[in-house]
Parts: sequence; structure tokens; C-alpha cells
Amino acid sequence: MAKVAFIGLGNMGGGMAANLVKAGFDVTAFDLSSAALQASVEAGCSAATSAAESVANADYVVSMLPNGAIVESIYIDNDKLLDVIPKAALVIDCSTIAAQNSRRLASEANNRGIRAIDAPVSGGVAAADAGTLAFMCGGKEADFEAARDVLSAMGANLFLAGDSGAGQVAKMCNNMLLAVHMVGTAESLQLGVDNGLDPAVLSEIMLNSSGANWSLEKYNPYPGVMENAPASRNYEGGFMNMLMLKDLGLALDAATGSKSSVPMGSLARSLYALHAGKGNEQRDFSSIIEQFKKGE
Repeated sequence: MAKVAFIGLGNMGGGMAANLVKAGFDVTAFDLSSAALQASVEAGCSAATSAAESVANADYVVSMLPNGAIVESIYIDNDKLLDVIPKAALVIDCSTIAAQNSRRLASEANNRGIRAIDAPVSGGVAAADAGTLAFMCGGKEADFEAARDVLSAMGANLFLAGDSGAGQVAKMCNNMLLAVHMVGTAESLQLGVDNGLDPAVLSEIMLNSSGANWSLEKYNPYPGVMENAPASRNYEGGFMNMLMLKDLGLALDAATGSKSSVPMGSLARSLYALHAGKGNEQRDFSSIIEQFKKGE
């Protein structure tokens, strides 16, 4: 039975670790949150008292961390996990971070004889729980193939975008588009409601017309239209506005570096910054529809 160290058990990581257990992996988990760690134990993981303890004898190290600074701190600068991870292990970092963070991690790992890929995900909490995530990977093809069994236990779609950091570039492009079509979906639905339409009827019309998109089909932002969407539970338990704002910031930083024109991405970031600044940082990103309600 292959041993997996799983570091980072937030909204996404908890479900991912649980699916590895279901697939037959021996998972040792670590998180600073005792509640998250206990939940992973209840899902079948073993608990470690530190990140360093979790990677002992690991065949794979999977991490799902909030930002690039934390990734570099844990692996390289402070916790120095790369100095204690077994040489035969494969590091799979699923965090959404800047491409340069992933490239540094891969370089430092390779310098120590350790394989590493970046593998950010798409699909949200529901897909993390269901094991149907999409993984956008960057790294060597042989390392991507070596990670396939682990990734397949957590996701339904696996892509190799290119060399180290390419997975992060693909993820930031995807999430910029996600933000743009969520904003468009939200303002269109609110416009219809303001003019007397039932949001459920309007959603069905647009789903079967040229306006169809993922936000309408899987993640409707109007309360009550889609039973299992965050919008129907006060925008709780999904992809937080603060994380979307972070991802849009990564996209705009990359656009600055490549001198790319991203006016829609820039507008989406401004809208999410405005919304998050009103105390909505922890709420789901589909709550952006509240920006378009009368009086907001």
C-alpha cells in the first residue's frame, strides 16, 4: 500500500485526502487546524503532529496550501521539508500559487534528487468531495505519469500543461475566465429578476441558449435556483471571495509580466475587491450577485 503524506486539510484538502483513503492509499495527514485534522482521522487518515512527521517514509507528498509564501516556507525556507522527504518520493503540490513559486519548488526539489510537479485543481468543494476534480499539471512527463494513480483517486480529468509552473498558468487562466463568466451570469440573472422574470425560468432559458456556461449549469448564483449550490445556503461552504481575489491577482501579475491585455479580468478583480471589502471575504464567490442588487 503506497504511503501518502497530505498537508493542508481545508475545504478542498479534506475531501481530497478522504478520497485517497477510499482508493486504498495509506494517508498520513497534517494541518494546523485540530478540527480539520480530526475530520481527516474520521475519514481514515492517520494524524501527524507536524509536517515533517507526516512525510516520514512517504511515497508521495501532496500539499494543498493557501499561497506561495506558505508553500515555499514549508518546503524550503522554514520547515525545510525537502531536506527530510525521502529521495524516492514524488511531491505533488496542488496549491494555487504563482508559477515562479512552483518553479522554485521544483528546482529546489530536483537539486535534492526529489521529483516534484505542480498540480492545481478546478471543480470546487463538491468536486473535491466527489473525487471529480480537474488537475492542471506542470512538470516532467515521467513525473506526471508517476503521479497519475494518486491524481486519479482525487480527480476525473488530468492534464499536463507543460514544464514546471505551466499548471499554475493554466489554472490562473481558467479562474480568470470563471470570474468573468460568474460576474456576467450574476448581472444577467439580476437584470432578469429586476424586470419581472423568475430566476429559475431565466436560468433554464439561458442554459439552452447561447448564454450557457458552467456558472449557470453547475453553480447558479441566484438563491433557491439550484438546491446544492452555495447560493442556496447563504453562500457558505464554497470557493471564498478572498481566494478568487487572490487568483485574479495572480492572473493580473502574470499579465503585467507578459504585457498581456486582460481588461475583463481587471474589471472582475475590481468587482471582487469591492465585494470582499464589504465583509464578504469568507463567503462564496457566487455572492458577487449581491453587487448587482438594487441598493447595493
